[in-house]
Amino acid sequence: MLYLDNSATTKPYPEVINTFQQVSEKFFGNPSSIHQLGVQAEQLLSKARKQVAHLLGVYDHEIIFTSGATEGNNMAIKGAAFALQEKGKHLITTTIEHPSVSEAFKQLEEHFGFSVTYVPVDQNGFVSVEHIQRAIKEDTILVSVMHVNNEIGAIQPIEKIGEMLEKYPNILFHVDYVQGVCKVPLNIKNANIDLCTISGHKFHALNGTGVLYVKEKTPLVPLFSGGSQEYERRSGTESLAGAVALAKGLRLAKEDYQQNLQQLIKTKELIINRINNWDEVVVNTPQHSAPHIINFSVPGIKAEVLVHMLEEHDIYVSTTSACSSRKKSASKTLLAMGKPQHVSESSIRVSLSYEQSEHDIDYFLTVLEQSIEKLKNVMGL
Repeated sequence: MLYLDNSATTKPYPEVINTFQQVSEKFFGNPSSIHQLGVQAEQLLSKARKQVAHLLGVYDHEIIFTSGATEGNNMAIKGAAFALQEKGKHLITTTIEHPSVSEAFKQLEEHFGFSVTYVPVDQNGFVSVEHIQRAIKEDTILVSVMHVNNEIGAIQPIEKIGEMLEKYPNILFHVDYVQGVCKVPLNIKNANIDLCTISGHKFHALNGTGVLYVKEKTPLVPLFSGGSQEYERRSGTESLAGAVALAKGLRLAKEDYQQNLQQLIKTKELIINRINNWDEVVVNTPQHSAPHIINFSVPGIKAEVLVHMLEEHDIYVSTTSACSSRKKSASKTLLAMGKPQHVSESSIRVSLSYEQSEHDIDYFLTVLEQSIEKLKNVMGL
């Protein structure tokens, strides 16, 4: 099997699975309980929190364990909006955000009386700092921009946006760091970020685990009411095994980044250089992009047909983001970049991990080329 859908989810490290199992068996006490089993669980949770904070370069008490990116993004966006609505009800985001961000803004617009400015991107999928600054109003309270686009891999100028927002102390800055973590460095503190989301299953930890970084003293209305866990930010009994496994996955993924990044970059360049020479293929991923995402279109061929043809050879890729792929609609990101409809609805996303070899990629490219030729002949293209 050649798995090339790592932006949707990654295969957990064996060490992560072992950690989850061991913690589940030995430390099953509730971290909020005052007896010895609870105290042991709470100590292990604190250790995991310290490890994650150290790896992200932030303080322990700024780490909130969540169930993943969707919860983290909703908690950050809605929690910040509700906390600051007396100061203003204007929000800013971009036209290419993940659904867990864009739908949260849509809900705030439609049901809670907020106004949202959706800043456009250029033809390569990049948002400009100037466009965001021009969108700021007197009642703006939140700006949310993803770090790495999940479809095309474009790396947004987060540091420059954060620097610009230093002049606006009443505006909070949220970053969806889900696709960038352990692939593209981001100094959360130096970038002036107030809220930052990561998800465990994007770096070989487990589904259902995640972290929301909440900068010290950042106002946030909790979305869950209950037992006041996680510094009263997120009520509910913590998934201790999940949190410890996430810390293990984050550490191992950071090590992979340090040891294998150049190989990942080389693999990506190999794919792009090859498919760029095929007349029927349009490469959508820009030059300044994450090392693990390649997006291309084969106009005239339905993306899902090509995906299933590759699957027959045990090769797994995707169309748009996993959260949108079942809708079989054109890529929102590509349309926002000004790509034509026929290009936007035929896009394929290949997303790599650190384990793919050059032999794997040669096999993938051979099968891909043969599949495209076969489909062209069938369709008379």
